[in-house]
Order: sequence, then structure tokens, then C-alpha cells
Amino acid sequence: MGAIHVGESNPRVGFQTQGKGHGHVVEEIEGLIRLYKDGRVDRLPAVADVPCTWALGPDLMSWDSALDNSTTGVWARIYAPKLPGKLPLLVYFHGGGFCVGSAAWSCYHEFLVQLATTAGCVIVSVNYRLAPEHRLPAAYQDGIAAMTWVRQQASGGWWRSHVDFDRAFLCGDSAGAAVAFNVAVQLGPSAGLRGLILIQPFFGGESRTASERNSVQSAARSALTLAASDAYWRMALPAGASREHPWCNPLSRGSPRVEQLRIPPMLVCISEMDILKDRNLEFCKALRGAGKSVEQVVSTLISKSNPNKIYAVKYPQILIDSMQIMKAVDH
Repeated sequence: MGAIHVGESNPRVGFQTQGKGHGHVVEEIEGLIRLYKDGRVDRLPAVADVPCTWALGPDLMSWDSALDNSTTGVWARIYAPKLPGKLPLLVYFHGGGFCVGSAAWSCYHEFLVQLATTAGCVIVSVNYRLAPEHRLPAAYQDGIAAMTWVRQQASGGWWRSHVDFDRAFLCGDSAGAAVAFNVAVQLGPSAGLRGLILIQPFFGGESRTASERNSVQSAARSALTLAASDAYWRMALPAGASREHPWCNPLSRGSPRVEQLRIPPMLVCISEMDILKDRNLEFCKALRGAGKSVEQVVSTLISKSNPNKIYAVKYPQILIDSMQIMKAVDH
């Protein structure tokens, strides 16, 4: 799972304090989120929100758009290069353990401005609902709703003349990668996707992998710890569910058999020092063993002495091979 670098001490998960009128804290990832006994949620501004027009070059447009007229509040930030012809489409889901994060976060905005400009594709960055207020499958449902909205745009107007819907991809990092994968699984071939790009997908399970058992806990305050990972799942999954739930572990007994999945070709970006490295590798191996088209890229550029200072979105050139993404988009 990508690390968010926010300070100088390890996150304290489950740290018990007394909130005014809200009871004690039942879950806490310091610097990011705090859940009280009465259900109140406090999120700290770990990353600044920026407007869609922030730091745009002359060759790129960006705007925010509501994706439905219901009370979900789901919206997206669109990035559109000023290029001739119809461009490929990339639907992106941000990370944050299903509990934090936003399409307006400066790190995502900077990354997607760079990616849209470099890859020459239209990007729809989805701002889905967060747990624990909206536990899974809310994020997955919002992903499907986003794809429905995208397909509706194909009928006319700017979208019809500027977007090649036959070259559509899903992409996400961390929890967003899990959203992208689950959306692709649920929609199947009807989504008409050319491919999936999963960056450090946030999956889980009750049994610990070697990379989880041997994870290095950085001195930097970070979301990249096993305790924080477990806390995210406790807040994101339905109450009482274990990490063997299909919405957490795509290889669990309750999940669809990988042989039966009808998914497009997939590129999985894995970090050498991510606690989820081995789980990501097992995921790729299982899919390839079932005859699915899966390419994996393992980054070895992260320092073992300080693995958590690198965040997949803040420093995409280190964890993502941009040429791999452009190759996927172009072909």
C-alpha cells in the first residue's frame, strides 16, 4: 500500500483518547483519521486539496463534474489534453485505504496532470465515498456508477468527438486499485475495457505473508504499516467481516474463482518494500495460472533504509514505469 508521508513518528492505531461528547477513539491512524465510539469521524488535512485549474499547463484542460443526481455526492475531476483526434480514456481511482483521500488532493492532481500530458489521454479521476461512513461495497458501487456515467457521455457532445471509448482503461493505486479491479470483475466484458493498471493494489487476508510479517516500520509517520493496514480494513469492511471477505481478499474461498473472471489484460505495479508486495505477487501468479493476461512491474528503487518516504502518487516516476502505462494506453 502506498505510504503517505505526514510526519516524524509511527502511526498509533487504536490509541484510546476521550473525545468531547463522542466517547473514546476506537480506531486511529495518527495524522490521517480518527473514529470515535459514537461513529464520529475526524480526518486531518494530511494533503492539501487544490482546485481543478491548479498548476495546469497551456495544453491541458481540467474541470470537476458531478456523476449523479442522487445524494451520494460522487464526482470526478476530468483532465483533457488539447490534442487533435480522439484520445484514449483512463478512469482513475485514488488510494487511501478506502478511508482517506480525494481526487482533489494535490498529489493526485499533480500526478494526473503529468500523466494526462505525457500519455496523451483523457483522465476521469473519481471521488468515491469513503469508509467508515460508507463501508464497502460503497466504493465499488461508486466505481460502477462512474463507468455508467462515462458510457453515457459517449452518446454525444464534447466526449463523442474527443474520446475514443474503444480505448478505455481502469487504473488506481492502493485502495483505488482494488476499486478498479472489482469494477472490472463485476462489469465483465460489458465494460468494453482495453486494460487494467493496478498500482500497489490494496488487498488483504487473515494469513500473513512474508512481506507483512517482516515489514520494516519506518521512523516516518506513515500509512504504510501492518497495524494501519488492519485498521483500514476494520473501518472499510462490513461490521464483523474478516479480511477473508471477497471485498478484501480476491483469492479467498468466498471470492469468484479466478478461472471464471472475465477481465481485460492487466498491468500490476508492485513496490519492493511495500508490505503488500508478496500478496500482490500471489495475486498476479494466481491470475496468470488461470490463463489471464497479467504483466507485473516490481520497483527496486526504494531505499530499504527508508521505504515509507516514497508514495506511489507523489513520486510516480519511481514506482510507475511511465512507458509501460503509455504502452498500455497506446495499444
